[in-house]
Amino acid sequence: MYNGGAMQKKVLSEISLYQGDVSMPKGFEIDRSILAIDTLKHSFKNLIDPSVGFPFSKSWDMLNTYFRDHIKVKHHLTLVNKDTWGNLYKPGEVTTPLLQIDKVDLRNSPDYVLLYGVSSQECSVRIHYNDNRRKGRTLDMKLKDNQFIMFPSTCMYYLTNKQQDILNFVQTITYDFI
Repeated sequence: MYNGGAMQKKVLSEISLYQGDVSMPKGFEIDRSILAIDTLKHSFKNLIDPSVGFPFSKSWDMLNTYFRDHIKVKHHLTLVNKDTWGNLYKPGEVTTPLLQIDKVDLRNSPDYVLLYGVSSQECSVRIHYNDNRRKGRTLDMKLKDNQFIMFPSTCMYYLTNKQQDILNFVQTITYDFI
């Protein structure tokens, strides 16, 4: 029964996507070449031993710290690292659909996926999501050098390297929300 009071809204569910440039202070820029080299090294080591983690570096720590600090200040999200890895994509490559949650073990799955363009030219990301009863929606976004896209890990996505000349390097970090 309507009592004549003000109309109120309560958000029950929301799919938030965050994107932007990583704008480091002058003199503290991220050395993306280090991240690209670490991705290459990790790819080769991972072929021999899949349990090898992504190497820690000052560049990776600067990226991770920048992102977690800025998302906390601007959007009041406190994030904790879950996992990290780098991928390289051949010219013309389209990944298989990627999903960073384990549907059988949601409790131990990450909450968010961050994609960072280490060295990416003509790289696009397609994110699949549902909007209530409007199922199967997609959003296409470009991922350029020194830019990030973060979205819920429940969204399936894939990357496309549209150009035909060079490798694209993309850093992936998954986070838990606390």
